Amino acid sequence: QVQLVESGGGLVQAGGSLRLSCAASGRPWSMGAMGWFRQAPGKEREFVAAISRSVGMTYYADDVKGRFTISKDNANNAVYLQMNSLKPEDTAVYSCAMGPVVGARRMEAYDYWGQGTQVTVSS
Repeated sequence: QVQLVESGGGLVQAGGSLRLSCAASGRPWSMGAMGWFRQAPGKEREFVAAISRSVGMTYYADDVKGRFTISKDNANNAVYLQMNSLKPEDTAVYSCAMGPVVGARRMEAYDYWGQGTQVTVSS
């Protein structure tokens, strides 16, 4: 089994930055891809970014492209999400996930999920 634990969420003003971390344990990186999703109150969970384990190819949702950066550290079994120029509409619970399909944007493509970390952006 794989366990994923997110950290780094918090309260930040609009225009600020946060860096989220996702630590994998158990059988880390047993699959080819890691992704970040978010769920705002009253909304469905949505894709944010994904990265491949091997070459580090990255994928982003259109509304975070240019502001968010996903990266990985295979040696430490970790994935990160650097979030810059944050907007109030970025407020959500952010969760990391692991799955076999590189670049997948659907939740169903991921097999393991973390509990999530709250990100709140004030205006």
